[in-house]
Amino acid sequence: MEEIADGVNNLNLAGDSIKKNRIQVSNTKKPLFFYVNLAKRYMQQHNEVELSALGMAIATVVTVAEILKNNGLAVEKKIMTSTVDMKDETRARPVQKAKIEILLGKTANFDELMAAAAEEREAGNGEEQG
Repeated sequence: MEEIADGVNNLNLAGDSIKKNRIQVSNTKKPLFFYVNLAKRYMQQHNEVELSALGMAIATVVTVAEILKNNGLAVEKKIMTSTVDMKDETRARPVQKAKIEILLGKTANFDELMAAAAEEREAGNGEEQG
């Protein structure tokens, strides 16, 4: 499991410039809603976010994308699947890992929904102090 996460972090495809709006998801390092909230922040800054994962982390990426879509914050722009050759320390030959990349864009009412959520948080904080 750990080698998959390390592979995701060390993944650098030839000719693939480092994108500022890409999140490489691991299913071992961070909780699910860390990625949901990070994706929201990336969409605020860049208007779209690319979620990427290998192997077992693919389920996490799909879940993050579905949460954002079901909350009305994101729309799917593109989904790409492929396989990547990885070096496995336990075996001599390379192992193929499944890879997914999901490009999400902001919905028309993304900013309104984010502002409403921020207002709810502020109202909740005011009630606790009162």
